[in-house]
Amino acid sequence: MDNNEEEKVGRVPLPNRNNGEMFGIVDKMLGAARMVVMCEDGKSRQCRVPGKIKKRIWVKEGDLVIIKPWDFQDEKADIVYRYTPTQTSYLSRNKILPEILDVFGKA
Repeated sequence: MDNNEEEKVGRVPLPNRNNGEMFGIVDKMLGAARMVVMCEDGKSRQCRVPGKIKKRIWVKEGDLVIIKPWDFQDEKADIVYRYTPTQTSYLSRNKILPEILDVFGKA
């Protein structure tokens, strides 16, 4: 397994903590592939979808995502992965999501 690959539980990718990745929930859309994301460490960050995956990831408010904060500017980040609703419910059922973000199992 390559160092740049995410850890996997079953078939669901998890944030690679060694690279600084973490879970987040999209709070607000800003336009131009930018959005405000509430992160698992309690901070809100302005995130963007990088150009190389912009056509493959369509993100909307309320989606669970993996973000990678920028090294030089902690209040900004890139979105690395977006979970489908099925993957989100799997993570919630198996208690993999941090308590602060686990709003999906409380239906």
